[in-house]
Amino acid sequence: MRSANLSRSHATEVSTVNGSALLSLHRAAGARLRTEADAPEVLTYGDVPGEYHAAQTAACVFDETDRGCIDVAGADAVAFLHRITANDVIRLRAGGGSRNLLLSSKGKVLFDFDVSRDVDGLRLSVPRGSARALLSALDTYLFSEKVVLKDASDRHASISICGPASESIVARLSGAQLPSADHDWVRAALAAHPLTIVRLPVAGSPGFRLDAGPEGAMELWQSLVAAGARPAGVVVRDILRVEAGSALFGVDVDENIYPQEARLESAFSLEKGCYIGQEVVAKIDTYGGLNKRLVALRVSHDDPIERGTRLYRHEDGEWRDLGVITSWAYSFVLDSGLALAYVKRRHQRPETSFRIGETDAQATIVPLPVRSGAVPVTGAFE
Repeated sequence: MRSANLSRSHATEVSTVNGSALLSLHRAAGARLRTEADAPEVLTYGDVPGEYHAAQTAACVFDETDRGCIDVAGADAVAFLHRITANDVIRLRAGGGSRNLLLSSKGKVLFDFDVSRDVDGLRLSVPRGSARALLSALDTYLFSEKVVLKDASDRHASISICGPASESIVARLSGAQLPSADHDWVRAALAAHPLTIVRLPVAGSPGFRLDAGPEGAMELWQSLVAAGARPAGVVVRDILRVEAGSALFGVDVDENIYPQEARLESAFSLEKGCYIGQEVVAKIDTYGGLNKRLVALRVSHDDPIERGTRLYRHEDGEWRDLGVITSWAYSFVLDSGLALAYVKRRHQRPETSFRIGETDAQATIVPLPVRSGAVPVTGAFE
């Protein structure tokens, strides 16, 4: 049994973040919002080419204040998280971090999150809407460990920035010595607000995630914009990540996907020993055998393509279903549509073409990343 003072102490501490902390600011600025989702989010500030250009030549800033956060504390916090998750936690020092996964027993991705280690515990930054589910999943693996799990989403409000000028902007704004390695983090201050700065890829580009809490979110956003970062929305975020080949949890990655299929090699370890799903992950690494792999495909038109659209190739006198599209964006690099899709093995080499759904349109595999300056993806085509 768990020690009495730690037993299920998180049960009364769960909170939920519903939407952006900056919604009023976005509306006042005339941003175009997507409202059909569970919570509104910024599509664009009205100039997609300009926002994309800023991400390529200067800096753009994205509202991530609706991300969730889970605190993992207690004497056994590090050992507990190390035991069940896919990446190394014990070796993280205070001020360090990593991308991590919680896998099913079959080795497939249940949750994708970022870990930051502090002297008194760990913080998990999770995609919006998944904090409660991840907390519940972690709780099922708690037995006698001295661990407290707490949904701390209501005390956090992340804003991300990327682009070649992002580092100088964050350094000037914070006055801090910025971390040099991805997922490492430092504390700083923004006026009266504590500020956390994490270096990590943003939409497949080098960048930072900053957090001044809900009380400091508006001042942080306005300060970044005043320093030269251009506000941008999910349209440009998707262009950047699709050109980089960066899979998005909940869109390109779900419980049906092995991490190697989604090119998530940076999010799991082959050295740490046992964890949930480890045997399957190790077997795939040793023997191969992936049935599908995430690739990028140049599309013969620039009309949007729905997630779930199938890819067909004519072989041996018949049309074979060989893949499925999970993301689409317009690529400024290729001046055409660009899709991410899972394609079956032996059909993943560049210049391999497919028919898109029941149309006459074509999709042709291109090497990743499509855009220079993107974070390189792992794994070769098979």
